[in-house]
Amino acid sequence: MAQETVRLAEYAAALRYQDLPAPIVQQAKECIIDTVAAGICGSALPWSRIAIDYAERTGPGGKCHILGRGGLAVQAPAAALANGALAHAFELDSLTRPGAGAHPGATVLPPALAIAQECGADGRALIAAFVAGNEVMIRIGRATGHTNEARGFHAPGTTGPFGGAVAAGHLLRLDAAAMTNALGIAGSLCGGLLEFARGDGGMVKRLHLGRASEAGVLAASLAADGFAGPRTVLEGEFGFLKVFCTKWDEGELTRGLGNEFVVTSTVLKRYPCHATAHAAVKAVRELQAEHGFTGVEVEAITITGNQRMVERHNILEPADLMLAQYSIPFCVALALYREARDPESYDQTALADPQIRALCRRVRLVPEPGGEHGGGARTVTITLADGRRFERRAEGGMLEAGELPDKRTRRASTGSVDHRRILFRHPRASGGPGARGDVPAALGPRLRGDDEQRIL
Repeated sequence: MAQETVRLAEYAAALRYQDLPAPIVQQAKECIIDTVAAGICGSALPWSRIAIDYAERTGPGGKCHILGRGGLAVQAPAAALANGALAHAFELDSLTRPGAGAHPGATVLPPALAIAQECGADGRALIAAFVAGNEVMIRIGRATGHTNEARGFHAPGTTGPFGGAVAAGHLLRLDAAAMTNALGIAGSLCGGLLEFARGDGGMVKRLHLGRASEAGVLAASLAADGFAGPRTVLEGEFGFLKVFCTKWDEGELTRGLGNEFVVTSTVLKRYPCHATAHAAVKAVRELQAEHGFTGVEVEAITITGNQRMVERHNILEPADLMLAQYSIPFCVALALYREARDPESYDQTALADPQIRALCRRVRLVPEPGGEHGGGARTVTITLADGRRFERRAEGGMLEAGELPDKRTRRASTGSVDHRRILFRHPRASGGPGARGDVPAALGPRLRGDDEQRIL
């Protein structure tokens, strides 16, 4: 052991906005924008309303606001819980490539935003805290090798508390010792099980990132008041890596620390479905556009992927929308009948559509050696009823550089939100994915600032 927890805490506590290169600042802004939009888009969904109602009922009297909700301000833990669940409510939030089992937006922004509102912090402070949280969280995720999921844990529910604690602690101006305690506390707040992937209870997947966000506020707040946690919470004999993972690499915890920003691995989603489906959805859309066939003409589809994809995402009969978005066969089938980039395409009518369901059953996942979790290339082979056969190998499928404005425009066109103003207007809630609503205007002046302090 080389005091990895302490070194991460020292780095995070010392990081300042002035230390951030312009491209890192810009990337943080884009991820913040994307996460706020994802939260607003998810705010009117039934499971989100349950989380919001709980947060408003149990956390009244605060200074923090829930995305897309025109209600009263709440306490920071309640806001973080709700906003984390909202950001992950419809498979729209960011992740990393290569995969690290970390969601940079949905587990780091909600606790940071809550504490920023509570403390009256400005945009620069929010951005610095956001980057600090992700620099620690992504490194922890990389150290797991994603083997926390081999034990049955939902990875972002286990890495998220650390990132959230660092971001919240940064805004609370914790010194290195207190930041170490925040990480030590966060380690006892990790959780989230993958049992939902076996067939029911999919709503709980959304909650995992809300709980991780709430845990970040709790850990940092306790540490700020002197509460202590183990200084070896990550690398210790009974620490996070050895308890939650089957294999791990402690070297990843501090590799490149202070010399490179791992937050550059953040990617934004193109489609509102699980990351493992993106490359295949991209491939079928490209083949359909090139050859002009319809979903009705498709006899069979074969998709290559790693063993984890085959084991967890080969869901031919999804029971609810969460499992449908988690199912690679369903998402690929939907993409041949509907606009796959539009959140409103993934609704109950799609789940009940006999043509989509029938095609879903004719999609076969085939293991392919190697490949990253949720990333890498996928080979898609489509066979039509007339015997024609098309094949395409696609990479990633996430948003490319410069495509975020198109994503904003597309969401706005489906009744979502004017994304260039999402941080500055009062909420307006409505009734479905893409509900119109915004962060309260009270947040605007503090996050806008002047010149480079502007979030947008």
